[in-house]
Amino acid sequence: MKTPSEAPAEQRTGHPDPERTTGPAITKGTRTPGKKARGTGRLTAVLLGLASAALGLLTWVILANSGIEGFPGPVAVARRAGELIADGTLFTDAGASLKRVLIGYVLGVVLAIPVGFLMGWYPVVRRLIEPWLQFFRMVPPLAIIPLAIVLMGIDETPKIFVIFLASFLSSVVSTFQGVVAVDVTLVNAARVLGARDPQVFLGVVVPASTPFILVGMRIGLGASWATVVAAELIAAQGGLGFRMQQAGLYYDLPTIFVQLIAIGAIGLAMDRLLLLAERRLTHWQERR
Repeated sequence: MKTPSEAPAEQRTGHPDPERTTGPAITKGTRTPGKKARGTGRLTAVLLGLASAALGLLTWVILANSGIEGFPGPVAVARRAGELIADGTLFTDAGASLKRVLIGYVLGVVLAIPVGFLMGWYPVVRRLIEPWLQFFRMVPPLAIIPLAIVLMGIDETPKIFVIFLASFLSSVVSTFQGVVAVDVTLVNAARVLGARDPQVFLGVVVPASTPFILVGMRIGLGASWATVVAAELIAAQGGLGFRMQQAGLYYDLPTIFVQLIAIGAIGLAMDRLLLLAERRLTHWQERR
């Protein structure tokens, strides 16, 4: 028979023996390995981003000094950007293009999400709409610009319409694929627990298809910017694409470069906002 001194610490004191607990003790203020790894990963991402930017700038300088006729270097483009900023031209053009993109893009996404959900949830709606959807997906929005101008005039309406079409087609396909890709086991489990169709839809289908929707929104954003530039090249009185066309007539390559950089910078900023929203809304999803 064990004496009290030989009994385990738990029996003598009523508390678990610290020496027998599993796993390292985490004291207040101690950073866990996960937090340290995330911090290291963010620093690595920042350093890689800076290295990528430096490499791109170096490549640009090499091309500018390689003897290509008229190819402007970073200094010439920065000088021209300063001139366009000083007289307000760059901000005016960027504002005009951004307004067109936002209106057409938002309208396209707002309509695409419910249509994609209906197609994915109801087979009858899918069979009625999908053939037409696939048909119009094969027709580039840029090919519709001349028709839109003839039918709608040369004001803002045709430009916004083709942007709407580009964003709608990208977003509706992604939303539809997100709904049909929902694991049937999750849907059946929710129904076994007593959930009705509206509860299954809001509690299972919508969260599971959210990553697909956001990917479609990002693709639609890129398509919207490509479409607005093309539309402004054909018929516009202002905008980044319009300014590029005017600069091309006079072989003004620095101005063209400034507009290209502005389009890329604005589009990249908008894409980063969508990516941030994606991480917030899908924080439950495992990532690599």
